[in-house]
Amino acid sequence: MTAPRFDDPTQWMIPTACVWEVMARKVGNVHPGAAFRDADAVSFLLSAAVVTPNFGSRGDYEDVGGTVLACVRRTRAVVESNTNLGILLLLTPLAHPGAPMDREGFSRHVLNTERCGVAAARDVYEAIRVANPGGLGDAPEADVRAEPTITLLEAMALAADRDLVARQYANGFADVFDFGVPTFLDALRRFGCVEAAVIDAQLHWLAEYPDTLIARKAGAAAAADVQRRAADVLRLGGISSADGRRAGVELDRHLRSDGNRLNPGAVADLITACLFVALRERKVAPTAPFRWAATDWL
Repeated sequence: MTAPRFDDPTQWMIPTACVWEVMARKVGNVHPGAAFRDADAVSFLLSAAVVTPNFGSRGDYEDVGGTVLACVRRTRAVVESNTNLGILLLLTPLAHPGAPMDREGFSRHVLNTERCGVAAARDVYEAIRVANPGGLGDAPEADVRAEPTITLLEAMALAADRDLVARQYANGFADVFDFGVPTFLDALRRFGCVEAAVIDAQLHWLAEYPDTLIARKAGAAAAADVQRRAADVLRLGGISSADGRRAGVELDRHLRSDGNRLNPGAVADLITACLFVALRERKVAPTAPFRWAATDWL
């Protein structure tokens, strides 16, 4: 089957990426079988639905920050918690009309002072205040409670060492293009369905990068511990083996043992970005098989 026709392909790519991410039974994250106190799968599905028009109807948007802010305001009209600030900070530049999906071309086209300047920083700061995510804005430099005097790119560079989403603005989305997308596509070839590919990709992300949301909420040692545990799951064969799946289930229990302080939310946002890039590059179709049939998983 061919992809559906829309005036703007982001009208189906963005919700598809968001829906795939939350529907996949990833360790420690919200999915249809696991919720947090202030958010469940429906919260994320509603968030995806309400922000899509800001991309489809604003196909000529020039300012990354303005779109992020408009989408955060739409989201807070339907959910009470921060479900998608990180996702929006990643998807907004990636979904920019005409943006090349090679890293160097993308950086030149979108990650510049015209689209990510001081005005964009002002809107993103306001979006952060509206979304009120845990831990962001606590650094003394470029405090989001103050009026910005630097560009969005400069603000993201200041936060790059403590936030995986901000790091993408500083490195031209290298982790998305060079690590995340190939990792997902490799898993898709091996497993033949989107859900298993997303789960496998998440484990590889967690083993490669300490999740910065965990680090902000529970400390760097906790994030490093999760990284080691994910690497252990992969050493046992990951979700390809019964031992790896058992270890993955144990990792999920650990991540849910302290409320949602160990929620690997930064990696979840990055996975959504990777899914969008794979869709935009036509490396995967929205009609691809989704559900993973494993009976010994979450």
